[in-house]
Amino acid sequence: MIDRAAIADKPTLFGSRVALVPLGPEHAEDSFAATKEPEGRRLTGTHREFTLDVIQRWCETRAEQTDRIDLAVIDRATGGFVGELALNEIDFDNLSAGYRIALTEGATGRGMGTEATRLVLAYAFERIGLHRVQLEVYDFNPRAIACYRKCGFEIEGTLRDALLWDGQWHDAHVMAAVAPTARRLRDGG
Repeated sequence: MIDRAAIADKPTLFGSRVALVPLGPEHAEDSFAATKEPEGRRLTGTHREFTLDVIQRWCETRAEQTDRIDLAVIDRATGGFVGELALNEIDFDNLSAGYRIALTEGATGRGMGTEATRLVLAYAFERIGLHRVQLEVYDFNPRAIACYRKCGFEIEGTLRDALLWDGQWHDAHVMAAVAPTARRLRDGG
């Protein structure tokens, strides 16, 4: 059974490199700047242009959501915003959710995404009571695929030609982690 309070009461989670804090109005300008980074837009397949007003409203309303968790990723060494993530599309009947993460260009390749993902999975499985967390990742992002595999995700299928980017079609892989696999990886087994 899902602990709805664990979703409504947004957590703060700490790792050695990152802190995950509830996404709020104080993150709007950094979030908006991140939407302008070309590589981040490509890796997330984001065609839409956002305005600062839209991002501000988004950040202002995250705390009141009872069916998802949106967190800012903070670099513990600097205290700076380095991205955001979400557990979304929570299916209360089937104990599952979607996951997405987007780091700023300067934050990639430093283990922050792996740590943030492990923290969120532990919270999802151990505190919320989810059984399954899934995501989609584009075929041109092998670094993210490797990160997700380290965290217990496995490729379950491929959505062929799911993204048209710069005139070329790209596949999206559907990956999922389930509670027993994630626990085994966490415990070193």
